[in-house]
Amino acid sequence: MTTRTPRSDARANREGILDAARNALATDPHASIDVIARSAGLSRRTLYGHFDDRDALIRELIVIGAQRFNAIAESIADADARLALARLAARLWQEAAHVQFAAVLALDEAHVEHTADALAPLRRAVAGLVRRGQEDGSFRTDLAAPTLARLIEEMARTVVARTDAASAGAADLAVRTVLSIAGLSWREADALLTAHPDITLASNAAEGAA
Repeated sequence: MTTRTPRSDARANREGILDAARNALATDPHASIDVIARSAGLSRRTLYGHFDDRDALIRELIVIGAQRFNAIAESIADADARLALARLAARLWQEAAHVQFAAVLALDEAHVEHTADALAPLRRAVAGLVRRGQEDGSFRTDLAAPTLARLIEEMARTVVARTDAASAGAADLAVRTVLSIAGLSWREADALLTAHPDITLASNAAEGAA
């Protein structure tokens, strides 16, 4: 009979802990280490063999989530900065809506610095879009590019934390809010999204399936 090596056992335990943490935190954002360990079918001692404490476990979840967000940012290729920002917002919302509990934890003040570091590639992508939009006149220019990028980031953070991801039209609201901060009027945002319904189509479909 073949047995797994200790190394593969350890890897499986770590993945089990992360999965259990996602499920436990989705039910209760304040779930304790004890609850997470029990959900994973492991002892506290085994869990502490992988993570020093609860914060270390949450930081690992943040890093994993950030990798997915950063990959989304890299995939946006629209030449039009308005379309690129709208598509980025829609795809990020679609991802965040599936794991809103993790997104809210990541954006909590206790973890915001670690989250900012993990999301550095995404933040650079947003800053680049803002500069491009200001240069071609599609985004507001009354604010410096770094300030506008930060405002977009903060507004997105608020929308994720305060909006029910399962509510009808949540994705559309998220995209329109980001475009508004960038300087588009509601009419301009409406025209853009009407001309490109695919931007929020996938996100709205995901909401309906939730």
